[in-house]
Amino acid sequence: MKSTLITLAMTGISLAMVLPAAAKAPAPKPATSGESVHSYILLDRTGSMSGIWDEALGSVNAYAKSVGEADEGEIEGKDIKTAVTLAVFDYQESLQFDVLRKQVPAEKWTNVTNDEANPRGMTPLFDAIGRVVSLAEADKPEKAVIVIMTDGYENSSKEITRDGAKAALDRAKANGWEVVFLGAEFASFGDADAVGMSASKTMAVGQGRMQDSMSALAKKSRAYGKGEEAEITFDDADRAAADEEGVKQRKGQ
Repeated sequence: MKSTLITLAMTGISLAMVLPAAAKAPAPKPATSGESVHSYILLDRTGSMSGIWDEALGSVNAYAKSVGEADEGEIEGKDIKTAVTLAVFDYQESLQFDVLRKQVPAEKWTNVTNDEANPRGMTPLFDAIGRVVSLAEADKPEKAVIVIMTDGYENSSKEITRDGAKAALDRAKANGWEVVFLGAEFASFGDADAVGMSASKTMAVGQGRMQDSMSALAKKSRAYGKGEEAEITFDDADRAAADEEGVKQRKGQ
């Protein structure tokens, strides 16, 4: 009997030692909601875009569709969230900067049309760059892609200088965001160079190639958002698909 009591007492001591330890075990972490990426498209709405405007709008819509589409083997909507903001700009007495879509989930995107914006005015590129970066900074996304699409040179900024635009893009890069610069049937990247864009992140896109090129860029943005790629750059295949050499020849550049 005495032996039995001793055994029970020892068992109680062992349980007392085990149970507090179990109580202190950390709770399991909740499942994560996956990665996300917010795309900011800055589209030149100036008069010189008239000949390619329909295609430019179509390319924006193509981007929104592609960035929200799951790749093969990916569970759509489960592992990455995507949103797109579109701003258009020009100059008429002052900077005209209109946000046509703001933080729209890709799956809820409605196509932007000519009824919402038409080419006009001049090119306040530096001012527009400052505005779109400020827009992103107000949203504070963890991962962002800023896509600048223009067909001409800066010629009418009043709010900030070239150095101010460069400082804005430097802040974006310091946040870990990606910035790319597309020449729409335009291959002179002096302004892009002046605001600190590297050649690997600038590309001329020919007329007739914009939608496919923007769809391909959207897939790069999605891969960046998922952490599959550390940055977005354009390679020889991208440039060939965009007909960059053809643009240079047509424009004498």
